[in-house]
Amino acid sequence: MAAKIKLWIALIIVLCTFDVLCVQQAEEGVKVPVTTPEIEQKGSEEISLFNLSFDDTGYEITAGNPQRIVSLSPSNTEILFAIGAGDRVVGVTDFCNYPPEVIEKVKRGEIQRIGGYSTVNIEKVIALKPDLVLASYGNGLGTIETLRKYTKVLAFDPKDIKGIERSILAIGKATGNYENAEKLVKEMEERISKIKANERSGKKVVHIIWNDPIFVSGRETFIDEAISIAGGVNAFNFTGWRAISVEDLIRASPDVIIVSSGSGMGGGRDIVYDWVLSDSRLKNVNAVKNGKVFVIDSDIISRPGPRIVEAIEQIQEFLSN
Repeated sequence: MAAKIKLWIALIIVLCTFDVLCVQQAEEGVKVPVTTPEIEQKGSEEISLFNLSFDDTGYEITAGNPQRIVSLSPSNTEILFAIGAGDRVVGVTDFCNYPPEVIEKVKRGEIQRIGGYSTVNIEKVIALKPDLVLASYGNGLGTIETLRKYTKVLAFDPKDIKGIERSILAIGKATGNYENAEKLVKEMEERISKIKANERSGKKVVHIIWNDPIFVSGRETFIDEAISIAGGVNAFNFTGWRAISVEDLIRASPDVIIVSSGSGMGGGRDIVYDWVLSDSRLKNVNAVKNGKVFVIDSDIISRPGPRIVEAIEQIQEFLSN
């Protein structure tokens, strides 16, 4: 029973930490449109065009200029402010804390809190009379569909960097801020190109989200891609996020261990970092004995938004040390 309780706590941490819930998509059997970018010639320039016709639940995306926007995930909130739509945001979750302007607007009463990431207060959202709600899979399909009875709701579930860029462009289209969104994506691509231009280290990397049980990032996640772009190789071959044993971690023999800051969701002391360094069973793991255990801001590594590039840059620094 105690083990099950720990697992559920870890799952809640993972859900609250990441703006995605891949398991739910598989269980619900939701079909999402292809997000692979197509290339088109425009004058002498080659530009990437994403399929922006539908969100990740198959709901049509139309160009608009909404005046009352509610964000149900931290990543969507970051995107809205990054593309210049922050002045029209009227509601955010309890976990939305970036940019700092969000917190200031909440204090002034200009933005209302509408509950947790996986515990959205539907009544509060409706009371704000939004003309656009931006959701993520972690909110739950039930919540998304219920809100669609009252207003327009777009939901996103990016699995990779291109998926994040597509979400940014789609939100830009839906809010009337497409040009700003396109500029932001181009800036992200330029920074990523500079990172890719550097020599690859090929070091084996493990990203640990939580330690009891040990939750790590596997393949086919945007964090796995971030590690790859930075020049590393994910030490685990399974897909998605998964709980592993200490023995699994020892066998993986990572050269570098990256842990999420705070309690896995930010804030407080770095619990996972302290555990890695203090657990005697890990003392002979390469990363531990060579001093290659690093803390990364849990917000920038876990949110599928524009700051993922900052996370990639930090991972590259860790690998070059």
